[in-house]
Amino acid sequence: MNAFIDQPNRISPLLRVGIWVSEKMTGKIMLPARILAWYPKAALGSGALESLVAHEDGQLDQRVLKLVRIAVSFAVACPFCIDMNSFGHQDLGITEQEVLALRAQIELESVSGFSIRERLAIQYARLISQTPLKFHPNFIGQLKTNFTEREIVILASTAAQVNYWARLIQALGIPPAGFGER
Repeated sequence: MNAFIDQPNRISPLLRVGIWVSEKMTGKIMLPARILAWYPKAALGSGALESLVAHEDGQLDQRVLKLVRIAVSFAVACPFCIDMNSFGHQDLGITEQEVLALRAQIELESVSGFSIRERLAIQYARLISQTPLKFHPNFIGQLKTNFTEREIVILASTAAQVNYWARLIQALGIPPAGFGER
C-alpha cells in the first residue's frame, strides 16, 4: 500500500538531515517526514513538534504517556499511529489485556493493572480525541485531584500531538511503517 502521493525527488539538505536523524532513531523509513518535504514549513514545524514530545516528566512516566499515545491512536483509528505508538509496549509492562482495553475491546474498569491515574489519563486521551470535545465537570474534578496542572498540560499536549499526526498521516494516506515487524 502506498501513500496518496510520492515523496519529492529532491529534498532540501536541511530536511534530509532531519529525515536521516528520524530514520536512524526509528530504524524505519519515515514516509511522513519525506512526504512533508513537499512543504518545508510543515516539515520543520512538525519536526519541531515531534522533537519536543514528553517521554516522562515527574510522576508522568514513560508508561503513562505510552498509554495515552496508544489510546489516542486507537481512538482515531490511525494504522500508522497504532503501529508506531504500540511498538515496545511490553517493555513498559503494558499487558495484552491492557491493550485490549486501550482498543476498547474490553472495559477499561475491568483491567486491574491500571492505576487510578492511568485510567484517568486514558479517559482524558479518549475525550481529547472525540469530536466535539466535551468534558464533564466531575471528570475534570477527578483529573485535577489526581494530576498537577503541569501534568494535565503534558497529558493534553501529548494526546493532541498524536491527534495531529493521526489526521495528517491519514490525510496523506501513509501506511504503517512496520514497527511491529521483527
